[in-house]
Amino acid sequence: MTVMVGQRAGKGHKIGLVVAQFNELVTEKLQAGAVSQLKKYGVSQDDITVVKVPGAMELPRIAKRLATSQTVDGVIALGAVIRGETSHYDYVCAETASGLAQVSLDGPVPVMFGVLTTDTLDQAINRAGGKGGNKGADCADGVLEMISIEQQIIAG
Repeated sequence: MTVMVGQRAGKGHKIGLVVAQFNELVTEKLQAGAVSQLKKYGVSQDDITVVKVPGAMELPRIAKRLATSQTVDGVIALGAVIRGETSHYDYVCAETASGLAQVSLDGPVPVMFGVLTTDTLDQAINRAGGKGGNKGADCADGVLEMISIEQQIIAG
C-alpha cells in the first residue's frame, strides 16, 4: 500500500494570495496569517505575490488568472463575507465558493478557499487570528501540503 501525505516544505515554492479588500479589517489579518505561516515553512518573501481585489466576487477571476500565469505553484484566496439584512450574502457566498472550486478543479495549481462566511463581524475576527485560529494560516498549510501531494503523484 502506498500512502501519500503532504509536507509543509515551502522552500522554492511561489505562492499567490488573492485578497478581497471588502471587510479589510478581517482580510488584512487573514493575509498576515497566511504570509507568516508561509515564511515559517520556508517560502521566501520574494516568492509571495499578493493581489488585492475589490471583494469576494472578484476572487475567482483573479485566482484563475494567477493560477494559469505559470508564475505560482499555488494560490490562496482570502475574503470575508458577513451576513447582512438581504439575500445578497447567500449569492456572494455561493458564487465565490463555486468559482474558486472550479478554478481549483480545472486549473494547473491548487487553490485554497480562505473565504470566511460568517453571521457577524465578531465571528469573522475570531477566525482571522482570534480564538478561532487564523484561516489564512490554515490555507497556507493546506496549499503547501497540496503542492507536495501533487509532486508525489507526478513522481509516481
